[in-house]
Amino acid sequence: MARGRFTMHRCAVPGIEAVEAASRHSFARHTHDRFGIGVIERGAQRSLSGRGPVEAGSGDVITVNPGEVHDGAPIGDAGRSWRIVYLDPALVAEAAADITDGRRRAYEFMSPVVADPRAGRRVCGLFDALTDDREPDAGGRWEALLLTLLVGLGTGTGTGRGSTVPDAIAPAREMIDDDPAAPLALADLARACGLSRYQLIRAFAKATGMTPHAYLVQRRIDRARALIAEGVSLAEAAAGSGFADQSHMTRVFVGKYGLSPGVYADALR
Repeated sequence: MARGRFTMHRCAVPGIEAVEAASRHSFARHTHDRFGIGVIERGAQRSLSGRGPVEAGSGDVITVNPGEVHDGAPIGDAGRSWRIVYLDPALVAEAAADITDGRRRAYEFMSPVVADPRAGRRVCGLFDALTDDREPDAGGRWEALLLTLLVGLGTGTGTGRGSTVPDAIAPAREMIDDDPAAPLALADLARACGLSRYQLIRAFAKATGMTPHAYLVQRRIDRARALIAEGVSLAEAAAGSGFADQSHMTRVFVGKYGLSPGVYADALR
């Protein structure tokens, strides 16, 4: 496990990505634009998110909500291995509406770590149903498992983490979200908010868990992932998302997700 192993499995269901990994890599703070639900298969890891510091060991279920800032580091020298499924928010919203008979579409995982062997087995079953095209009833099985997991692990009264932005930093965040590829300087963002650069950094970090620069880089890598998924070349994805060049995008991509843009692109073909 010296360099780590990251495998993106082919998944026939639109809006779902399935990743299997084994690594000693320590992930820097980052976010995902999707829900994530996985299980630690071996070893343990420590992470810090907006829901507090947590540790997850073998058999524990791990979750993340869209826009939730988090990191991850192995506990001990042996690293850890895990399987995780990333779910498009629209798919989860549809499931939440189904669970609540149409009353709600908002959803949020309640805990970043759940020590529940039965839930862990269900996550493994979900992963297998989504990635094993030899399963005769994979379609009906993955839907049933997902709905059961969502009922047990979340709440239909989600606050939409990341959707409520304090007025003080709203202009800066809107500028970044609207065009992350633009050459946005800290001074320009601060001016739009009527704050000093230092005031903006403090307010932004308090509200989002990231500095404006870190948030900008995250939004750029989100755009790069979307462009790669559309089939554009890696060089075009780097240019179209605001990175200096392809090598810059690759360094950031590997640092945040543990796999290269090339591996990600190959898995989507």
